[in-house]
Amino acid sequence: MTDLPVERWRVGDVEITRVVESEVPISTKFMFGDTKLEILEKAAWLQPCYVTAEGRLVLSVHAFVVDDGRHKIVVDTCVGNDKLRSLPFWSQLQGPFLAQLAELGHPAESIDRVLCTHLHVDHVGWNTRLVDGRWVPTFPNARYLFGRTEWEHWSAEAPARGEDVIGDSVRPIVEAGRAELVESDHRVSSTVWLEPTPGHTPGHVSVRIRSKGADAVITGDLMHHPLQIADPEIATTFDYDSEWARKTRREFLARYTDAPVLVLGTHFATPAAGHIVQEGGMRRLAPRGSGA
Repeated sequence: MTDLPVERWRVGDVEITRVVESEVPISTKFMFGDTKLEILEKAAWLQPCYVTAEGRLVLSVHAFVVDDGRHKIVVDTCVGNDKLRSLPFWSQLQGPFLAQLAELGHPAESIDRVLCTHLHVDHVGWNTRLVDGRWVPTFPNARYLFGRTEWEHWSAEAPARGEDVIGDSVRPIVEAGRAELVESDHRVSSTVWLEPTPGHTPGHVSVRIRSKGADAVITGDLMHHPLQIADPEIATTFDYDSEWARKTRREFLARYTDAPVLVLGTHFATPAAGHIVQEGGMRRLAPRGSGA
């Protein structure tokens, strides 16, 4: 198990568990290029959880398991093991993700839905695992939900140099007959549905959860780091359409600031969830501890 604390949250009758693949400091350049991040000097609340004393950003790669008592849904599946990737620190990993998942009470065979907010490398990796030289579905009893717009866009793209994300982590699911191509407002269950949040990718979605009057939203990559709560105009180098992504962030923040909705950041470091509040003319994340 990772040394990080286990984070779980209750949303009505729904339990959400965070399963961390990695959580490390990174350079600002990796995520935001040469953008001047003046917000780091203004938003003191980002330290020490989300920004180190040296000014490095803490980035987490994790999945959320959403258990509503009827379905167990894995939202995003990290980077995965044995995958050849262009980024050396993500290439041919040998991590304990599946063991951690089982230790947290969610063995792979207990999962009946896998939901990818989009089809980037760090959100689809554990869709498959390597068995006897073949990529096979990791979750043997699950249906995999892929956005139709996402699939149509990325399946038509040629593989990037040094990696074939669709070829090793998405197409094998489609070929195994385990994929469902869904619309961006698809309802997964009575408590879980998709919310369109395009821009980072053409068909990007967030995940809404509601149970017994309590609400939550899993961001996906409409935001990569909590600093984008304070300044939604800051765009990452990984956005498909930066202006579209900015517009989506502004709309998301207008919708959820000072609202009784738990916001779970797909790349937010520990603590990964909280409420967006506005104080002194600036938005911030007010973390909510696990179990609360």
